[in-house]
Amino acid sequence: MASAALLLPLLGAAPSTAQPPAPGLQQAFAAAAAEYHVPQSVLLAVSYLQSRWDGHGGAPSVTGGYGPMHLTDARAALGTAPHHAEGTEDPRGDTARAPLRPEPRLPAAEEVPDRLKTLPKAAELTGLSPEELRTDPVANVRGGAALLAAAQRELGEPAGPDPARWYGAVARFSGADDTATAARYADDVYDVLRTGERRTTDTGQVMALAARPSVAPDTAQLSRTGLRRTSAAGTECPTTVACEWIPAPYEEFGEGDYGNHDVGDRPASQAVRYIVVHDTEGGWAGVLDLVQDPTYVSWNYSLRSTDGHVAQHVKAKDVAWHSGNWYVNAKSIGLEHEGFLAQPDSWYTEAMYRSSARLVAYLAARHGIPLDRQHILGHDNVPGGTTAAVPGMHTDPGPYWDWRHYFELLGKPFDAAAGKSTGLVTIRPDYTANRPLYTDCVTKGQPCAAHGSSEVRLYADHDEKSALIKDVGRGTAPTTGVNDISSRVSTGQQYAVAGTWGDWTAIWYLGQKAWFRNPAAQPTAVPATGVLITPKPGVNSVPVYGRAYPESSAYPSGVPAQAVSPLSYTLPKGQRYVAGDKIPGEYYYAVTYGTGSHRVVAGKDLYYEIQYGHRVAFVRAADVQVVPAG
Repeated sequence: MASAALLLPLLGAAPSTAQPPAPGLQQAFAAAAAEYHVPQSVLLAVSYLQSRWDGHGGAPSVTGGYGPMHLTDARAALGTAPHHAEGTEDPRGDTARAPLRPEPRLPAAEEVPDRLKTLPKAAELTGLSPEELRTDPVANVRGGAALLAAAQRELGEPAGPDPARWYGAVARFSGADDTATAARYADDVYDVLRTGERRTTDTGQVMALAARPSVAPDTAQLSRTGLRRTSAAGTECPTTVACEWIPAPYEEFGEGDYGNHDVGDRPASQAVRYIVVHDTEGGWAGVLDLVQDPTYVSWNYSLRSTDGHVAQHVKAKDVAWHSGNWYVNAKSIGLEHEGFLAQPDSWYTEAMYRSSARLVAYLAARHGIPLDRQHILGHDNVPGGTTAAVPGMHTDPGPYWDWRHYFELLGKPFDAAAGKSTGLVTIRPDYTANRPLYTDCVTKGQPCAAHGSSEVRLYADHDEKSALIKDVGRGTAPTTGVNDISSRVSTGQQYAVAGTWGDWTAIWYLGQKAWFRNPAAQPTAVPATGVLITPKPGVNSVPVYGRAYPESSAYPSGVPAQAVSPLSYTLPKGQRYVAGDKIPGEYYYAVTYGTGSHRVVAGKDLYYEIQYGHRVAFVRAADVQVVPAG
């Protein structure tokens, strides 16, 4: 059962003006519940767990689900692009060995099971057309009620107003094919029902579900759902998620190479400091095929969108190849979420957000990882380890991942610090109302569909007609492309304030003063507290690094010293950046299939992790000093 801290809704989101409101959505739930003799509270709770009552303008989720009830009409092949084709990074990112360049390919097409074809069944039950069920929220709610009623009949349970009698039908509605996942989904629905929810939808409608704290569902119904049983044996997951072990192979495949991860001894040998959030760029079954290929790459966990099911592939003690930076790989756990970066119309389900938040909270507690944006990173926040690696680094999960809601589910919302001005800000736009222009989602140069976003555009001056901020490390002119993170900040990231002008705020970013709109009536950022660093007196700038590696004298015999090579960026005098941990340099030497030569090298030189641009970076502690905020 989930704790209340993990079930906090994103309340009071500003309504979108992009779509006209559907007439009387709250009334539509009441009417559908009455027509099909489904408890209205159950219908509302199921819808909240799927979509948070949003209609998404009739656009499908990443698994082909439509409308507030997420009625599925899944396609046979969800993948539309090679896995993370937007970048050319070496997923290992270890310059001590040859780059890993697996051939990009689409995940294999999968046969869509009947459980993921609920929209056609809803059409049969209601007499409504598939088009109505996809695009009309009122019709969609009727379809969901009809499906719940049908599941109740199939289980031999009576229709009626008692929500406690609908547990089995809710479990079947999840689309899960195993009892553990269906049970976790149903438990979530009943948690929503017990705590109640209230929010403004993407069409501007205020929806409410009154709390029913005393509801105790008949969980014994699960045994009659006919779903298969799975085992969580071997997994490192909390009991609040449904998890199975699908191991990534550790195998030799010729010419002295092996895959698709490295054996380690974490945390005994080295601490786990980061959790990295990815999206899969493909459908579930195809992605599982990829992670079980020894010549491909790896990550620790995959999360399914339809129901939040989790598969673990690599143990926390071992090092997966997922972030493109060996320093980060050696000190992180990678989570792949079923989804697509450049498809704003394809949305993530609330079930997956919640399952992911529970998994991250569990892993963070287990490894002592702070729940903030300098430790919970997107792949797009991981720096290139070397100058040559910077242009090819990946940009997932991208601007459509809802970081604000995610951290509220983690129980660590991005609250404003006390006081009006602290010298630091936390980026915190309203996801629904924040709709910057992105291009290149489908056709190069063409606008992407308007959609809420976690990211905010940066300009060279306090004017949207001024130039976009340039990232010298990428070596290209900045654009509005959905994969171009040159001039974007992300929700939860923190920066030092460099100036203000009317409704505009400037921050220090990539060695420049970067401006974004921050009107008082609808702020894009809020005051924050934190540690600031700046170059020590007497220097014009200090180097910036993509990895915190030890000094050469720290390496023992038999382990080649790795270059402490700065990136093409600098931290100029007079500029301030928010600092995270102060850490010693560290390198994990693991270039052979056998583990006898593996070593963790720890140095004496200390580094600060800083929020430098869209990505984090590192500076030597000896080069900088801590300065007060304000």
